[in-house]
Amino acid sequence: MFSKWLDPALLLLSAMTLLAGGVAHLWQRPDWASMCWAAGSVVMALVLLVEIVRRLARREAGVDMIALLSITAALAFAQTLVAAVIALMLASGRTLEFFTSQRAERELRALIDRAPRFAWLQEAGGLREIPVEQIQPNQTLLVRLGEVVPVDGRLLSPTAELDESALSGESLPVTRREGEQLHSGVSNVGAPLLLSATRTAAQSTYAGIVRLAEEARRSRAPFVRLADRYALFFIPLTLLIAAAAWQLSGDPLRALAVLVVATPCPLILAVPISIMSGISRAARRGILIKDGATLEALAGVKQVFLDKTGTLTSGHARLQSIEVNGLADPLRLLGLAASLAQASTHPICQAIVDAARQRQLPLSIPRQVDESPGAGLCGVVDGRRVRFGTLSFAHADAPASDWGAAMLRHMDYLACSGSFIDVDGELAGLLVFSDNVRRETPQTLRRLRARGIERIVMLTGDRLETAEMVALSAGIDELRAGLIPEDKVRAVQEGCLRASTLMVGDGINDAPALAAANVGVAMGASGATASAQAAGVVLLVDRLDRLVEALDIARQTRHIARQGVLVGMGMSLLAMVVAALGYLPPLIGAVVQEGIDVAIIINALRALGPLRGVRQQKLAAQQIDHLQDEHKALSSVLSDLHQLAIDFARRPLAQAQSDLQALVNKLQTTLARHEREDENTLYPQLTQSMPGEDPMSAMSHAHREIFRLIHLLARMSRDFCAAPETASADEIQHQLIRLDTLVRMHFDQEEELFRYLDWR
Repeated sequence: MFSKWLDPALLLLSAMTLLAGGVAHLWQRPDWASMCWAAGSVVMALVLLVEIVRRLARREAGVDMIALLSITAALAFAQTLVAAVIALMLASGRTLEFFTSQRAERELRALIDRAPRFAWLQEAGGLREIPVEQIQPNQTLLVRLGEVVPVDGRLLSPTAELDESALSGESLPVTRREGEQLHSGVSNVGAPLLLSATRTAAQSTYAGIVRLAEEARRSRAPFVRLADRYALFFIPLTLLIAAAAWQLSGDPLRALAVLVVATPCPLILAVPISIMSGISRAARRGILIKDGATLEALAGVKQVFLDKTGTLTSGHARLQSIEVNGLADPLRLLGLAASLAQASTHPICQAIVDAARQRQLPLSIPRQVDESPGAGLCGVVDGRRVRFGTLSFAHADAPASDWGAAMLRHMDYLACSGSFIDVDGELAGLLVFSDNVRRETPQTLRRLRARGIERIVMLTGDRLETAEMVALSAGIDELRAGLIPEDKVRAVQEGCLRASTLMVGDGINDAPALAAANVGVAMGASGATASAQAAGVVLLVDRLDRLVEALDIARQTRHIARQGVLVGMGMSLLAMVVAALGYLPPLIGAVVQEGIDVAIIINALRALGPLRGVRQQKLAAQQIDHLQDEHKALSSVLSDLHQLAIDFARRPLAQAQSDLQALVNKLQTTLARHEREDENTLYPQLTQSMPGEDPMSAMSHAHREIFRLIHLLARMSRDFCAAPETASADEIQHQLIRLDTLVRMHFDQEEELFRYLDWR
């Protein structure tokens, strides 16, 4: 505790001895004044000496040795007032660092300090207060108004009003419904709620966050003591300049003046304050950065690898449709599947049960349940034998059916997954699930490219056909599908050989790849417990766009830290030259050095503030004319697309096959190429010409949908040419109409935008 307040105590002592010496000097007592000034400076010198000896014992050198030399030299030359001012200068600088670090750590300490210590356990005899460490899964807890949810659990009350700002950074309360999972660390701002614990305190989300916050608070960046890197040349340079000034002038006070202004407070203070401020600012936005080393590595990232499920997509499967084979009742099929799914904790089973409950379907108790991991579930529901899962599992004892093959192709086209349902040996239907791309994903990837990220790669264990649709919708540069965790690690390691690499994932299976990257990022508050040990950054709010904020904060913090060091060194070197020439006496030099300290600290605190804005640039008129000419050149392709969209289903089979194949080739070689050039070259320029963070987001979304539809038509064309009976001409024409409508509207929007920019 004493060491924590050592710097403020030194400041108080230095100020009091300097003041006492000044009073003695006014009373014409120079001996007493000299003794007071010497006393304060000797204490500071002893503190510095102890710290330097300890560092030398660890084989570390530091430029704070110059501060010790300057005090010692001042005392040796009987310049006790100068020694006292130097001591005050050092003490004030150290105290400023202490308080600014306290200010910068505020968000991190807030996360740690608000961790609950006790919880209310509901028992048959009433409520009992217990330490959170004693909470076990399935126990029922009461969380009162204003209290923090102590462990992860499932909400038992009908509704709950929660403040999730500690995890997400969002200030507005959130309403949760009965049955939803609640993360520990959120605050109850409504009526008392009941919670069924699903994890112990040590395993819960907030415990992982607190551990990370503690690590971040105690961390030291590899360049926190950046001045120490320069000690090997800075100390000899200072002594050389001081010796030269003394030798050439014959005045030892010039050497003292050089030592005074060389005292490296700016170098010692600039980086740690900047780093802690940056980490604190990130924590305020729901971004927990483990340490300064991670922040420095994050600032230098040049390529990004992303997992698909739960990172680029929401990670939550949702029932999209119920397809029936024959005359079966869709809701009856869903009820049978949901009744059986109650016996499994698989996410797909949970999605089926949730879908049935949303439709208020009555569920029965399944019997004789047998689960085959990765394949499906079988059992008896209301006396009927039910199987659901993959087609080969659900319909294992029957020959392949055309309906099943058509549904597999349909899921491939839509990039969906599904569970086939077999009832009493008959293939009855299909539950189709979708895991949509996050709304913020495409915009996030564009913003990353705008910030100099050279390569964005998606890593997934899904099949290539399914992953391609997600990659096109998101705007991925490179796709690697069908990977096992070992393959992901290998891909990340290869990426690290090319450039500094960041990997983003959300689950335990992503942890090896996160550890292999230069910077690992765990998605969402739940990722803090699943992958935090491997990740250096945790996005506490389940939003991918916080990744861009993390990158911006890291880069600005690094810029401010380096700026402080370089400016501080430059100003100190300039002051040393001026002092060596005799224009800066020791006492005035100490005051000048104190001014440099304050300026550097204020500059370092900018890392707590808002990020810099982006300057807008105008698009040249010649560029606009060129873009309009490209649109005219594509008019023939658009005409062919429009005509085929009108009458494709009425054309003779051979002609329809040939025309579709020819059109797809044109679309791929002309339209898709044009839109990719717009996306990669034009839109980043337009973003600089218009206000807002991402003004082209809606237009870019149209690009991704155009790419997806062209890709889908290419696959349909191959199927239609190879086996016409398996592909529907009406479905192909439907997709042609969608693409034709979208492209024409998109071109009209772009031309209207060009006219607006040309008018400006």
